Amino acid sequence: MIKILFVCHGNICRSTMAEFIMKDIVKKQDLADKFHIESSATHTDEIWNGQGSPVYPPAKAKLREYGIGTPDNELGVSAKRARLTSRTDYDKFDFIIGMDSANIRDLNRLFGGDPENKVYKMLEFADRSGDVADPWYTGNFDDTWRDCSDGCHGLFRAIVMDPKYIPYLSDDTDNFSHDEHFSEISEYNETGLIHDDFPRG
Repeated sequence: MIKILFVCHGNICRSTMAEFIMKDIVKKQDLADKFHIESSATHTDEIWNGQGSPVYPPAKAKLREYGIGTPDNELGVSAKRARLTSRTDYDKFDFIIGMDSANIRDLNRLFGGDPENKVYKMLEFADRSGDVADPWYTGNFDDTWRDCSDGCHGLFRAIVMDPKYIPYLSDDTDNFSHDEHFSEISEYNETGLIHDDFPRG
């Protein structure tokens, strides 16, 4: 199973949007059972007496606009509560994705560095520099959606095109052949992807 953690300051806007966009992607590709996806905060601003805040209503509305968090594609949006990133998360996850440079600094401080190269900035996977737009300050959830969607689709592409993850994505692990399965997944990526937004080229 491939384990992904998305991280932002409070875990009610950007990282939660990324979490549920990624869950939607893997569900549409019929790979949900191959992934474990969560999100978390670097600060406790949205955690009170041990109880995290729910997804910020405008973020939830933007997800619903794209069919995520609806009754037929709920994905756990209504149950999501902010949680604090812990030091032990470093050992639990394969990818730890910060939304901006401040998140990356906080994560490296918390983890004492990144010896296994698990920590990435979201827009690295969108082939552009910079930070995911923070709607807490701008109120612009369209830009945040674009950044999170581009980053998640780029991350998904990077995973399914990386030969080392093919055993995790294959149902036939007992008879696994690296070359054969890499060829199958590559062909699948060219012809069989379902999600309308999946980046090509």
